[in-house]
Amino acid sequence: MQTRRFGRTGLQVSALTFGGGWVGGVLIHQDQSVAFSALDRAVAAGIDWIDTAASYGDGVSERVIGEWLAARSSKGRPNLSTKFRVDPAAGDFAGQIRRSVTDSFERLGLSKVEVLILHNQITDAGGGQMTNAGGRANLTPADILDPGGVADAMDALRAEGLCDHIGLTALGETNAVTEVVSSGRFDVAQVYYNAINPTADWTPPAAWNSTSFEGLLKACADQNVGVMGIRIFAAGHLATTERHGREVPITANSSHPAEEARARAVWQVLGSAYGTPAQAALRFGLACKSLATIEVGMAELDHLEQALAAEQAGNLPNSVHAALEHVWRTDPAFVG
Repeated sequence: MQTRRFGRTGLQVSALTFGGGWVGGVLIHQDQSVAFSALDRAVAAGIDWIDTAASYGDGVSERVIGEWLAARSSKGRPNLSTKFRVDPAAGDFAGQIRRSVTDSFERLGLSKVEVLILHNQITDAGGGQMTNAGGRANLTPADILDPGGVADAMDALRAEGLCDHIGLTALGETNAVTEVVSSGRFDVAQVYYNAINPTADWTPPAAWNSTSFEGLLKACADQNVGVMGIRIFAAGHLATTERHGREVPITANSSHPAEEARARAVWQVLGSAYGTPAQAALRFGLACKSLATIEVGMAELDHLEQALAAEQAGNLPNSVHAALEHVWRTDPAFVG
């Protein structure tokens, strides 16, 4: 498997990252034997990064990874990143983060991870509320960057040796997210990029009708931030017409019907010449040189095999990107 430079971390990372999240869910919704087989196969194929979070299955993803790590040799352990959320209404960011990280490490059976990632969305005004039902609270740039804020708390954990690098999930309001990235405080960013919303690396027309992440990948490059591409399948909409109920649109102004319409427009361009819809969507992401690695979520073992075959097939041709750009600029699913 190809590897790419992971920003200023000094690491070379595999082009694919094993995603341990809810939407794909192979670690959460399958039994242990399937989950372990997926992790074994991924590592054997050259995937050297696993990404998880405390919130994935309310700790189930981390626990399964920890059980898998305990059952295999520590030699050649893949890199790991995990994520936390804080509740701005509760204060004591340092205490909240430490408690979440301590719990994550207990589930993982580890004393450190390579990257620790802030998982709250970032907006100018903050707001929202953390709830047991999965409600999320947003952070402001000041919550993160001011003295005593989240970045300082993460730096303290890094200084203690609990992680090598710190990162953020670059979602929320683009101006606010870009402000945090441009501060230079973070080494890694998880950036939304796929064939129905390429705006993190492309300037959309004024009539663009979805969230625009314009300029975000440039901000990452300016700070030499390592980028993990997320939601390459747009929560499954780019991979299949079948819905399993875990497809949560991640952009602020989207919906299932809108995402499905955008996916249909993209599929008309891609056809079947570049593999399955999921493979073509992944190969689209691999063509983006700004992404160090692409996080791939999967629900079953065959999805992993499809992803590995797509990586071996390589990037989509430039001519396909040009055809897609015409669709992005003219199709009613994207503009108007």
